[in-house]
Amino acid sequence: MTHHPTRNVHVGELPCHLDGRWLALDEARVPVLDRGFMFGDGIYEVVPVYRRRLFRFDEHMLRLERSLTAVRIPNPHGRDAWLALMRELVERVAEAGGGDEQLLYLQITRGVTPRVHGMPAGLKPTVFLMSTPHHPPGPEQRHRGASCITHADFRWSRGDIKSTSLLGNVMARQLAMDAGADETILLREMPHGGVTVSEGSSSNVWIVLEGALIGVPPSGHTLAGIRLELLQSLCEETGIACHLRPIGEAELYAADEILISSAGRELLPVTRLDGEPVGHGAGRGKPGPVYARLHEAYEQAKLEQSI
Repeated sequence: MTHHPTRNVHVGELPCHLDGRWLALDEARVPVLDRGFMFGDGIYEVVPVYRRRLFRFDEHMLRLERSLTAVRIPNPHGRDAWLALMRELVERVAEAGGGDEQLLYLQITRGVTPRVHGMPAGLKPTVFLMSTPHHPPGPEQRHRGASCITHADFRWSRGDIKSTSLLGNVMARQLAMDAGADETILLREMPHGGVTVSEGSSSNVWIVLEGALIGVPPSGHTLAGIRLELLQSLCEETGIACHLRPIGEAELYAADEILISSAGRELLPVTRLDGEPVGHGAGRGKPGPVYARLHEAYEQAKLEQSI
């Protein structure tokens, strides 16, 4: 395999795959009556690509199947067909100048039909894939860390489905941008009292208390991030205690470290929360030791868990 670094190529010139056809991204079109356009009636996945290899492919396919099943869209391909299609896309994008490090986006909508709110049976799903250059956080950004704000979680209660209906997430991210921050950490009032952490607008949220990593367990309100099981296994490898349990609002503000994880950001320390430095003592406002150990393990996982 010849290494092709990212060239100064316009993203719209890169190849994509739409309903069985290969074409330039700028040329891709779907009918206005596609239910993805009309209702956001579809699901998606984002798969990181390292050195032209798909990161944790099988985990992404399992989540894809769960989301499709939840919204009653038939899976148009089996595991091996998806793998072959994604690998071909990655190669085509790399050869076109998109580089060997990519973010592969996959979207499946219910299909095209006159606008009705119910779920019409027998539709052919619309299948779209694109892959674009991936620029994960570099050393300077990891050293600086992310700045976050908090806000009440106003989104719907099926956050476990990776739906293309992302207006709530878009609005939450814009709140961060308006405040000059990188991400919004969403807080949800619980039915029986108390406020807990949901997730970020496009990330999972972790805290460190007394040397242990604590993550929000999967629920109907939160997406089961691909990095959830990954970070649990990395903690086991590195000897860091790890617990999945609800994180109270007070614990978030009292945390020794806060981390966010996602396909694009990978794993990033949060060094400021609502304008105040995160942590305590000499390490206040700086990436912490648990993050440093997990980042090193994450980099190794990128090499070992890509196919």
